[in-house]
Amino acid sequence: MARASIHLISTLSLILHLAQLGPCVVASDAALLRNRHHASRPAMVLPLYLSAPNSSTSALDPRRQLQGSESKRHPNARMRLHDDLLLNGYYTTRLWIGTPPQMFALIVDTGSTVTYVPCSTCEQCGSHQDPKFQPDLSSTYQPVKCTIDCNCDNDRMQCVYERQYAEMSTSSGVLGEDVVSFGNQSELTPQRAVFGCENVETGDLYSQHADGIMGLGRGDLSIMDQLVEKNVISDSFSLCYGGMDVGGGAMVLGGISPPSDMVFAHSDPVRSPYYNINLKEIRVAGKRLPLNPKVFDGKHGTVLDSGTTYAYLPEAAFVAFKDAIVKELQSFKQIGGPDSNYNDICFSGAGIDVSQLLESFPVVDMVFGNGHKYSLSPENYMFRHSKVRGAYCLGIFQNGKDPTTLLGGIIVRNTLVMYDRERSKIGFWKTNCAELWERLHISDAPPPIPTNSEVRNSTKALEPAVAPSASQHNVPPGELQIAEIIIVISFNISSAEMKPHITELTGLIAHELGVNTSQVHLLNFTSHGNDSLSRWAITSRPYADYISNTTAMGIIARLAEHRMQLPGTFGSYKLIDWNVEPPSKRNWWQQYYLVVSLGVLLTLLLGLSILGIFLIWKKRQQSLHSYKPVDVVVPEQELQPL
Repeated sequence: MARASIHLISTLSLILHLAQLGPCVVASDAALLRNRHHASRPAMVLPLYLSAPNSSTSALDPRRQLQGSESKRHPNARMRLHDDLLLNGYYTTRLWIGTPPQMFALIVDTGSTVTYVPCSTCEQCGSHQDPKFQPDLSSTYQPVKCTIDCNCDNDRMQCVYERQYAEMSTSSGVLGEDVVSFGNQSELTPQRAVFGCENVETGDLYSQHADGIMGLGRGDLSIMDQLVEKNVISDSFSLCYGGMDVGGGAMVLGGISPPSDMVFAHSDPVRSPYYNINLKEIRVAGKRLPLNPKVFDGKHGTVLDSGTTYAYLPEAAFVAFKDAIVKELQSFKQIGGPDSNYNDICFSGAGIDVSQLLESFPVVDMVFGNGHKYSLSPENYMFRHSKVRGAYCLGIFQNGKDPTTLLGGIIVRNTLVMYDRERSKIGFWKTNCAELWERLHISDAPPPIPTNSEVRNSTKALEPAVAPSASQHNVPPGELQIAEIIIVISFNISSAEMKPHITELTGLIAHELGVNTSQVHLLNFTSHGNDSLSRWAITSRPYADYISNTTAMGIIARLAEHRMQLPGTFGSYKLIDWNVEPPSKRNWWQQYYLVVSLGVLLTLLLGLSILGIFLIWKKRQQSLHSYKPVDVVVPEQELQPL
């Protein structure tokens, strides 16, 4: 799909076109577009579109007021977010469906209603992160029969759904109901919910790594609406996306106490089914853009969508914003973008330290109708140039001729966004999403985890089976100083097949875990039947004393949840075990190997210098008594750096 379509697709024209297709085709809750700069790894951008009329599976109920929400504290579901906004184009969370639980990685999307996963009966589904859902293996699964008002498969008398997206990707299947679990950090017990079981998917949905989509929008089939209808959570949820240097983040289904300095904007559920705010003006370096406030007040207002990667402004607003940024950055060199096919606005010479970007780029303020102001850091409107070190590009674009202002995930990086649907407002709080629980003073200690055999043998087990956790290895709470991580991985290829590719595999593992190649060390590998068992050490970065607890847990989670993508050459892999070694357990020479190495090197250099001086002195002494001509030119010897 051409990248220009990101800017030129008309929301309204798509709505009208899909409305003409009749009730058998339901328009998308969000349109899927390719990530702009990573053609080798397709990623998703999700602009918003209205659902087609005459379809009960996407009909929107009026906003519900939760009875007794002020006097009764409801539990919430605290869930981790994974992946990275710009590398993947989306964030995912983990959802477990069925009894025993089957795990899925789902794109978090505030613009979609239906939550769906590939079904074992799928006739046309891609190869995704996790195995397909198998209804026959779940003792609690039930098909949604056509006794309710829905699109019906008359042959099976089962409700069906269909979603069609802007670049013509599609998802269709049947509706089922089963127990849904939210992870081991959740206070919310597993709940029954309706979801889509895919039988056909095409386009980017077919090729994406994530399994499916988790719909957080407003609508009967939204996971939020279903939980609120059951009165098990309050009518609110929150998302917190990681920053420019750190992926992942956190999500909460249900209410949390807002921080005292959270900035709120009004959100009108009547004017639009999408989560909107009343943006009135934008300021660059404190100067208001010369725009009529109505420019941000298109049909749906200013729309927030967690699934869209970048931000899009109407033409007049984009031109004014671009001109203001360029004017502020006159001292920087403007360069071409990472992809020559597109006219990205990029600047070089800003440095690589994200924490110092405010010294180079201006603050951008969004001012809401209530007069409250939310300030954007450079990471909220710039993205890192993938080919030029220290260069950054504008992550806000013109929305074609569409008058909609669409704010995607880049706007809310390292920002807690609270969607308070009960009170019709959306809150923004700048924070480090990697440390959200600590900053909110909420413990993230998980409850005791049942063993795999306990989960497997218990037909009543509704809690999700999870990857090895810190508590299982007696890792103490708090910030650890970890010298190295030891991991044991099984590959379903033989040792003989793996041996010629060890160097390549080391580099791939480093890339997938976000560390330097010099940090990844193969300790040993052995044959295990037709498989091979390998033991690796992940050490701290050069010149660093230790690996942080957060980084270590991120590495282990990525391995345990099979988010490491390796070529088919290495088959599939499984994390067998892991452990961490604190610095105190290392030998003296291991702790101070750098100091020792430098000391040895300096001693060697000093010795060579003394030897050189002695040889020169000796030669001069010899030259006083010898006049033999030098007829051979000896090349100089250089001391090569270690």
